[in-house]
Amino acid sequence: MLLTVGFLWGLNWPAVKYMMTELPVFTIRAIAFPSAAILLLIIALWKKQSLWPPAGERIPLFLAAFFLVFAFNMLTSLGQSLTQASQAAIIAYTMPAITAVLSVVVLKEQMSVRILIAIVLSLCGLLILVWKDLGTLVDSPAGSLTMLAAAVCWACGNIALKLRHWVLEPAARAAWFFAISTVLSWPIVWVLESPLPLPMPGAGVQLTLLFHVICPMVLCYLLWTTLLTRIPASLAAIAILTAPVVGVLSALVFLQEPLTWQKTISLALIVTSIVVTFARPAVKPASFD
Repeated sequence: MLLTVGFLWGLNWPAVKYMMTELPVFTIRAIAFPSAAILLLIIALWKKQSLWPPAGERIPLFLAAFFLVFAFNMLTSLGQSLTQASQAAIIAYTMPAITAVLSVVVLKEQMSVRILIAIVLSLCGLLILVWKDLGTLVDSPAGSLTMLAAAVCWACGNIALKLRHWVLEPAARAAWFFAISTVLSWPIVWVLESPLPLPMPGAGVQLTLLFHVICPMVLCYLLWTTLLTRIPASLAAIAILTAPVVGVLSALVFLQEPLTWQKTISLALIVTSIVVTFARPAVKPASFD
């Protein structure tokens, strides 16, 4: 499940960048949010899940939807319009480090040595990535700061999900995430991007939008919502560091973005951090002396 989420969320970075060639930044999300909500509603009904959240879950549900879906997706769309898809993907995935720290402070999860080493490795990868353009980032930091803000929102959304034992089941919960995000996003689109009349995009963008809705939105958020009920937030967050690896490599293939030595070393450090996270010490055989 983690590998599926990481792979599909990784492919989503160049997919969104490609759709921006014909669709406005926020309009992409405003189309995807209600589409995903409808599909998840159908899944929840098919699985006979209760759709109405209990009174005690409504505020936590709104907070999780706001940070994990609405704010994260809107900010990453904006950030990608301001920087390369590959660079945006790597900067956004500082979120495992932020999630791990918040999970220790808020959720009282244990910070193991392996998790700490993985966080340091991934942050070193980020530092190497931005070092060459540090002067540019100081003069024009909008893209990087936007992606960092998205990372913070994603981490806060994960903590909101882990703060309670949910009565509302995953498909119904994810459907509400996208329904709430739809209501929040359309006023922004209406004011900033004047969606009507919306020009019909080409077949390539339409197919990419279909992939964006079904895979990164519906399938990945359904899997992610399920996963966070089973494993610690810090472990899950670091495990999906496969996403920026896939994001960078697919941006090289589909968008012809350059592969620099900074990106190469960053990816190597990220892959190493994943290996460290899941490495297990060898078990010594029992002695019968």
